Amino acid sequence: MNWRNILIPVGLLVLLGAAYQNYKWMGVLAVGGGIVMWLMLHFTRLMTIMKRASERPLGYVASAVMLNAKLKPQMPLVHVVAMTRSLGLRQSKDLEQPEIFVWRDNTESTVTCEFMGGRLRKWTLERPVVPETPPAAAPGNQD
Repeated sequence: MNWRNILIPVGLLVLLGAAYQNYKWMGVLAVGGGIVMWLMLHFTRLMTIMKRASERPLGYVASAVMLNAKLKPQMPLVHVVAMTRSLGLRQSKDLEQPEIFVWRDNTESTVTCEFMGGRLRKWTLERPVVPETPPAAAPGNQD
């Protein structure tokens, strides 16, 4: 269970109660205004992230290797979308846990991320296999 879903609203109610105890309705209005401002900031940030992500191809990232280096466990999906500026290409079914998304770059390197409850659980970087070419013969040494 995600305790943030319970603790944040309870904390806000306690804050509103303390504001009423000390400053009556003027305190409630001031704290309520602060809470509304906080909610608006989060909403604006989310809309900015989604607008940027909508302008890029689905599942595209500039560099899969750099994305792999920047990822950390328990990172929220929203932060990963903000880093890539692209929505991941969904590999799992809708509403199925864990959610699996893939990001690919121009070199066909891919980062596959697994999210459980909206948080990054594990990820893998897959790079394409480049076949080795035999060394070229030196010019002038053809026997």
